Amino acid sequence: MRHGYFAGWTVRWLTAGTILLCIASGCAKLPDNSALVPTTVISATEQTHLATLFADDKKQHPGQSGFYLLDNGLDAFVARAVLVLAAEKSIDLQYYLYHPDLVGGLLADLLLQAADRGVRVRLLLDDMGLEGRDINLFTIAQHPNISVRIFNPFIRGSSRVSQFITRFGSVTRRMHNKSLTIDNQATIVGGRNIGNEYFAADPELAFGDMDVLAIGPVVNEISSSFDSYWNNPLSYPVELISSQKPDPEALERARPLLDAYTKRPEAQQYVQALNNSQLARELKNDVLPFSWGKAVAVYDDPEKITAALDAKDLHLATQLNPLVNELSSEFLMLSAYFVPGKEGVDFFKKLQSQGVQVRILTNSLASTDVAVVHCGYAKYRKELLRAGVELYEVAIDALPAGKKKQQVFDGASRASLHAKSYIFDRQILFIGSFNFDPRSADQNTELGIVFDSPELGRKIGKRFDERKSTNVYQLRLVPDNYGGEDVEWVRKEGGREVVRRVEPDTSFFKRLLVSVMALLPIESQL
Repeated sequence: MRHGYFAGWTVRWLTAGTILLCIASGCAKLPDNSALVPTTVISATEQTHLATLFADDKKQHPGQSGFYLLDNGLDAFVARAVLVLAAEKSIDLQYYLYHPDLVGGLLADLLLQAADRGVRVRLLLDDMGLEGRDINLFTIAQHPNISVRIFNPFIRGSSRVSQFITRFGSVTRRMHNKSLTIDNQATIVGGRNIGNEYFAADPELAFGDMDVLAIGPVVNEISSSFDSYWNNPLSYPVELISSQKPDPEALERARPLLDAYTKRPEAQQYVQALNNSQLARELKNDVLPFSWGKAVAVYDDPEKITAALDAKDLHLATQLNPLVNELSSEFLMLSAYFVPGKEGVDFFKKLQSQGVQVRILTNSLASTDVAVVHCGYAKYRKELLRAGVELYEVAIDALPAGKKKQQVFDGASRASLHAKSYIFDRQILFIGSFNFDPRSADQNTELGIVFDSPELGRKIGKRFDERKSTNVYQLRLVPDNYGGEDVEWVRKEGGREVVRRVEPDTSFFKRLLVSVMALLPIESQL
């Protein structure tokens, strides 16, 4: 009775608060988007430069797609830049975050150049990181060949903080997809957003990430995925939701500002790499060593955002079930944000009992950029270790300061894993935006490519084996003084094994804060 009584008052308090917030915001609404004009992929691109560049390779591998891993930031930028410069018909970009920094500016300048050449550019962004930036998007959308749409937008003129309450369950669910597709001939899919920290340009934080450059039949599937989001009613043209008024001269004023990015001293490594790097030369000359195999694009239906959480037929995770069911020896997972929940723990236990070795690499408390997520992972560590699951956490210094060639396991003054990759028996790979957590599984939309490539599966597995003891901590269970168990972190330093009994490279207060956050009922939102 007492629980029901307090629950009733809680509902009344929340309802009253919601009403007050609604009054304060004027009960604003999103504009009518029923006149959204659909556009689709330009499929007649067989005569483009990229089509002819890759034609011989594709003829030699009928029905297969080609893949090239982009596991360091500089190469990941170069690949995008080379493809954008080669574009003749269309460029489709879909990203969760697009930062207004050096990398964002360099790419925007290239996109504007492509539009000037007559290339159709469609830019689809989630609204989470766009507060106060409508003017920039509105300006670039003034170009007749550039269209910008914002997915699941917040209501303009109303506090975003209030909308997290009044529109909870709506604006809290986001489009997390990440892709760049050129002329429907080549695509880059993976974990990277557009921003300095994803491309080795931030001296304070380096994300170890992974993308895949793909050509062949899977590209058309990525284009179909993009179209489904671009034409969804949740995609609002920036002109429709922005309060800005057309200014014919705004775009011309922006041109020298974008061009100035290429003149910055910190941009020179990217400019030089674009002209002289091995990847740039190989890509331009069609000697890039692609791996070939069958592939399929997997992605959430955009209706997932508005559907019930249990509408699993709309979910990407459901499409991965057949791969899980066919596992025979090893499941290797790289997940920046790892919150398994009770269901996930039972899943890994089952795999272990079936003889499948589960090996998981995620962030340590020191390396993660979202500490609250760590509390949703830490409470499951002991149970996973007891089941035989191998747990590894990224060391904060895994990417040494000043390193230019940053890879997922090596590469600013602070390292953080951002990759989302799954390797099944070192043969089949998933690379995309999907983290193993409730937010990716149930809340957000995600995108990735599943491809059959023993060559790349062995490559990633071997790299992990070689570096797991030096650049990451392996977790072990040891008896404590009270008849229970503690976690210890083990790593080789200077040729000897070093053991730590508390979260490495963290303060007492940070550990205390995470312990307090772990008591909050927020796991479903992590």
